[in-house]
Amino acid sequence: MSLNRLALRLYWDPVMMGPGKADLLQAITEEGSISAAGRRMGMSYRRAWALVEELNAGFREPLVLSARGGAKGGGAQLSPTGEEVLRLYRQIETRLRETCAEDIARIEALTKGH
Repeated sequence: MSLNRLALRLYWDPVMMGPGKADLLQAITEEGSISAAGRRMGMSYRRAWALVEELNAGFREPLVLSARGGAKGGGAQLSPTGEEVLRLYRQIETRLRETCAEDIARIEALTKGH
């Protein structure tokens, strides 16, 4: 048995950055669209937009830049700040997982499933 998931949540007033928002930013990068990213994650268009608006309002600069649909359709991409926030968040996750692996294994050894 091994750790299935490490869920890192960072809180600043008034914004929270956690695994769901990080995954949404990643999906926007890969899909080029907020709505497509939301669909991929199984969330409504409205929910995906609400999370993007929350992130954009919580940082000095918007993390996601979007263009309205038109003849060529709309789209979205991460701003340089959004790319940096996502990169740093993933880096913290990796470092936490690597640095704390022994402690996590010790806790796991105390679970009923082990």
